[in-house]
Order: sequence, then structure tokens, then C-alpha cells
Amino acid sequence: MTLEKIIAKVLGVNEALITDTAGPDSIESWDSFNALLLIAEMEKHFNTTFTIDEVAGVKTVADIKKILKERGISF
Repeated sequence: MTLEKIIAKVLGVNEALITDTAGPDSIESWDSFNALLLIAEMEKHFNTTFTIDEVAGVKTVADIKKILKERGISF
């Protein structure tokens, strides 16, 4: 499953909406609760753990990609 598919599934939106600039400001269902669900799903799928600072710093899909890339995780 791709990163975009995971995000779209958790947020209940069309995968076409999941671009690098997408975030809570552009996707209505990306609220604080769904953000936590999203982090949990990514941690499970990619077998990693996000720090509190990383979670707080995620504002866009590009931010998530940056964190995963820094860990050498392919998506």
C-alpha cells in the first residue's frame, strides 16, 4: 500500500487529493483525531515510531515523506 493510499484511507478522501502540499488546511477530515490515526497507521505499516516533535511538525504530506526518507523508509 502506498503512502498516498494510507492517507486517503485514514482520512476517507479520494487518493487524488493526496499531494505533497495537502494537509489539515486543505483536507477537512485531517483534524487532530484523524492525524493521530494517520500516525498510528503509518507507524504500523512502515514499522517505525514518530517522535512527539515529528508529529507536531507535520503540516503536509511532504513533511511525512521527509521523515520517512530520513529513516531510509521507501514508500
